[in-house]
Amino acid sequence: MFAAGLGTFGLVVGGRLADVAGRRPTEMGALVLGVAGGIGFYNFDTAWLLAPSAFLAVFGASALTDAFFVAFRLPNLLRRLFAEGAFQQAFVPILAEARNTGAENSRRLLDHVASVLFWALLAVTLLGVVGAPALVYLIAGGLADEPASFAAAVTMTRWMFPYILLISLVALAGGILNTWQRFALPAFTPVLLNLCFIAAALLLAPRFDPPVYALAVGVMAGGLAQLAIQLPALSRLGLLPRIGIRLGAALRDPLVRRMLTNMAPAVLAVSVAQISLVINTNIASRLTTGSVSWISYADRLMEFPTALLGVALGTVLLPSLSRAHADGDPQAYSGLLDWGLRLVVLLALPCMAGMAVMAEPLTAMLFHYGRFSDTDLAMTRLAVSAYAAGLIGLIAIKILAPGFYARQDMRTPVRIALLVLVGTQLMNLVLVPWLAHAGLALAISVGAWLNAGLLLAGLLRRGVYRPAPGWRAFCARVLAAVSAMTVTVFAINSRFDWVAMQAEPLLRIGAALGIVALGGACYGLVLLVVGIRPKHFLRATG
Repeated sequence: MFAAGLGTFGLVVGGRLADVAGRRPTEMGALVLGVAGGIGFYNFDTAWLLAPSAFLAVFGASALTDAFFVAFRLPNLLRRLFAEGAFQQAFVPILAEARNTGAENSRRLLDHVASVLFWALLAVTLLGVVGAPALVYLIAGGLADEPASFAAAVTMTRWMFPYILLISLVALAGGILNTWQRFALPAFTPVLLNLCFIAAALLLAPRFDPPVYALAVGVMAGGLAQLAIQLPALSRLGLLPRIGIRLGAALRDPLVRRMLTNMAPAVLAVSVAQISLVINTNIASRLTTGSVSWISYADRLMEFPTALLGVALGTVLLPSLSRAHADGDPQAYSGLLDWGLRLVVLLALPCMAGMAVMAEPLTAMLFHYGRFSDTDLAMTRLAVSAYAAGLIGLIAIKILAPGFYARQDMRTPVRIALLVLVGTQLMNLVLVPWLAHAGLALAISVGAWLNAGLLLAGLLRRGVYRPAPGWRAFCARVLAAVSAMTVTVFAINSRFDWVAMQAEPLLRIGAALGIVALGGACYGLVLLVVGIRPKHFLRATG
């Protein structure tokens, strides 16, 4: 259901962006999100729904699962820092520029970038393996009170740290394929990690002591699989990078130096959010055993709508905003921001309300199996509800931040992020003693609203964004539809005992998905009644 929606969303977005830019709608814009949504997320959804169920049926939430999530947090943090966010933003535009100057320049750039990336991350990997005890203590000092868990976290950190090297090469391969308009394979690739998780949990766990070590093997197998599946495609295009040993020659390449220069502010911006995650993980490790796992499971559930809506919108907005800025067209620039923010309200607001109301059935449907106890369900549900409060803020950031990046203003989002980091940790001082692990999630949600609000205020103050007429009426209509949906879903949801339905998992899955479908239908119907239709929405943002 969600995958089909994103595929359709991709078609609308592609045509709309072409229209805003004053071009005839082409297949290109629709293809990027349509393929990523219809193919990549369809496959990702299937494994995404199965992976946590397999994981929890075998491991539940315990001190050892806390140790795994701490160990995985370290390479995953570096992945977000270098491989996907900052690296892709800096690499893809320069590669596109090199491609326009000839095939030889493209191949030389690929060889140099691959060489720098490989040797730099190999050094980081070796340092991470050697320094694993210090890193685990830094990110989750509370585990030191449980020597067995701390030792397990150190071991799994050492096993999984090479994942950052593998996934960075995967990001490089995906950037190349996307630049050459081969979107399907990079969109499908993430499913392999989830499939390896499932296989490790079900097949390898009995062969390890403790069994949770199997997940570390699954992570590495997933990284290898994601890289291996893309290499033949690069080879067929004649774009398989060659890793050289002359690092100095690669670093002297002007395009490589430009890429590294462009990465610096992006790394700083991304690192602020990652520092907040590290601090929160450290705090959670000092709370009740299982807190790190509860937060991680809730975060996994919240990543779904955030990636589905926020990342998709941000991905298509940034190049379009950059083009409008380069063309000196402030009206189109403001119109794109207005269009994106209206989509946030239209799509993220019902997601936020639905996630809050459906926190228990969704958590039960995905996680309440095997060793995942009733207490684990209750604690994870609290974290999901707390995260849901900030969903619209988290997604709005993906629209508002590109409003600065497209103007090559990296400093303002970084300053705001630093302020939000301080504010979030101050809120932790108040919320964690009151709400324990759920306080960490709620602080992130409040911080997301603060971040989005400051970004919006900055765009308004600079005159970059000028809201189009009709916002009050539009918001009133959406709120009416969301209210009707929320009341309907709450009334039906309260009739089920989702904990007792663990004995009938298929019935529980059917009931939960049925309520989601009914809520979506109710929302769509009320939108039609109050006069909001896709064609009206497109005209309102034109």
